[in-house]
Amino acid sequence: MDRGTSSSFCRACPWRLSSFKISLSPSPIIPILLLFLLVPSPFFCHVRSLKTADSRATNRTVQPEDELQKLKMIRARLKDINKPPVKIIQSPDGDIIDCVLSHQQPAFDHPLLKGQKPLDPPKRPNGHNSTATATETLQLWRMSGEACPEGTVPIRRTSEADMLRASSFQMFGKKYAAGYVSGDQYYGARASINVWAPNVAEQNEFSLAQLWVNGGTKGVDVNTIEAGWQTFPQLYGDSNPRFFIYWTNDNYQSGCYNLLCAGFVQTNNRFVLGGTANPWSLYNAGQFEFTLMVYKDPVSGNWWLLVEPMIWVGYWPSVLFNHLGGPANIVDFGGEILNSSPSGSHTSTQMGSGHFAGEGFEKAAYFRNLQVVNGNNYLIPVQNLQTWADNSNCYDIQGGTTDAWGNYFFYGGPGRNAGCP
Repeated sequence: MDRGTSSSFCRACPWRLSSFKISLSPSPIIPILLLFLLVPSPFFCHVRSLKTADSRATNRTVQPEDELQKLKMIRARLKDINKPPVKIIQSPDGDIIDCVLSHQQPAFDHPLLKGQKPLDPPKRPNGHNSTATATETLQLWRMSGEACPEGTVPIRRTSEADMLRASSFQMFGKKYAAGYVSGDQYYGARASINVWAPNVAEQNEFSLAQLWVNGGTKGVDVNTIEAGWQTFPQLYGDSNPRFFIYWTNDNYQSGCYNLLCAGFVQTNNRFVLGGTANPWSLYNAGQFEFTLMVYKDPVSGNWWLLVEPMIWVGYWPSVLFNHLGGPANIVDFGGEILNSSPSGSHTSTQMGSGHFAGEGFEKAAYFRNLQVVNGNNYLIPVQNLQTWADNSNCYDIQGGTTDAWGNYFFYGGPGRNAGCP
């Protein structure tokens, strides 16, 4: 989410964030910007507006008719989000997966996309040689072997409970541990991201690891595309690590998670945005990672999401953006948590594995093989990677370079401790 200085992603849903992040950015002041703002998508803002409309500027008791009206509005919104399925799959984690005809998915409700159909995946950039292993069980819902039929896309069904949880957002603080690159034009980004299930201390907090592709000026008019995994009880109703995407085209004044609004066009019938990862890493035991690439197709100009080695999930149409209609000017990689400062103290929500970077492999979370796509359509290692953390006593980061891992870093931490009260 946003590292900028604006707090108005959604006026009803202002958040503050804390994070650990690596980025590629042309501005020399970015590395010292330690306070960022997290803002929820219109999905959240829409629901919150239902709540604030009932209670703002008055002390009156909420009447049954008010609650009934709120439920009516929620159910109307659910009809827009949940499209009629041709097949339903029950996931072991309780999710309901709807197989929706590709041309009926939410993306094509967007006025700029109406009447269109999903495009075919692009050719990969020059120099792309994936070492990832093909697997059909990146996500828990695939454990049964079921998948959606060809010509459909799997969409996690949104429930009334999801909407009601989202109606209780308040102000928060974000913290990051991350790396970034800047000072050039970037047509894509790629990284292998270690997956964990960090403890999230409060239901209204989250912990995530992702890459950011940014265009424009942060805090002013930034466009951003984000992809990775997150643990977010208030969004999903559990503490499982889940694959997610997010985008905004107006400095977080509006934006969208997964397929909760029109915009991102899904093309794959075997991958669910918002679906639980399977498996995830364990301390001093087996490690799990996935490799993501966000890539601007030089033919269409659209930004594609690849989960390697072969899952082209879909694309963000270039018409959704102004600045990202062209190349990105900053790329970030890293971890982020939401700190609600319970009882006035720092949260104990973990970032990454919940352990500091110095513990290393099998103990601390990592990003590796950090790459970008240059103006000649070549995938190359990042240059001049800068790393930083908001407060290294809470969460920290340590980077390096090896032949096997390329540019990498370990990151994370436990949150509240003796040095981070």
